[in-house]
Amino acid sequence: MSTFPGSPKLLKGGLIILAPGGARVRRVISLQYNPDALTRSYQVQGVGGEGGGERAQPFRLKGAAIESIKLDAEIDAADQLEFPGNNPVASDVGIAPQIAALEALINPTTAELLAIDADAQGGTLEILPAEAPLVVFVWGRNRVVPVRVTEFTVTEDAFDPVLNPLRAKVSIGLRVLTVDDLGYAHRGGTMFISYLRSREALAQRVPGATLAAFGLTNLP
Repeated sequence: MSTFPGSPKLLKGGLIILAPGGARVRRVISLQYNPDALTRSYQVQGVGGEGGGERAQPFRLKGAAIESIKLDAEIDAADQLEFPGNNPVASDVGIAPQIAALEALINPTTAELLAIDADAQGGTLEILPAEAPLVVFVWGRNRVVPVRVTEFTVTEDAFDPVLNPLRAKVSIGLRVLTVDDLGYAHRGGTMFISYLRSREALAQRVPGATLAAFGLTNLP
């Protein structure tokens, strides 16, 4: 990292965990190192023509495209272990807490599991499980979106003498939640609308081209 006073500050990507409904921030998970690549794919929500017997209408979209995001993040305790007195947690358990914080995104809490069991033992039939926290993926100021974790893989490749992980690669798959998932009144829904609006604004900044760029003077 440059030490020049005028050098730009490097923003971190990561995840913000909000209470169910998005009322308050519960946890902020900042990636230690921003990944070099971010893979995004889209499933277009067209009308008909998908084997359901409904006639395709190519000029109509029934909703926002479903966006999926994949990234690989690295976690390393080397810097912390260089000064163990200043980093007692890393000295004690390595990067296990960082991995556990990410694992918490895909598991209900023990309190929630025990509450479900207590209800079942008491004869209470739960129609719907409790609403999970709202997870928000942040990748710069123009990309703040509600997501659901769909894939999670951890490869631990260095350990201390008592087998605490010291270095790992985490592969995360995310699905962006839209207003079709959350509704327009939900805080996550308003975040998605804001995200979509920012993408539209960015698209307007593309310099215009002419038919001449394609070697055409007019369309057939």
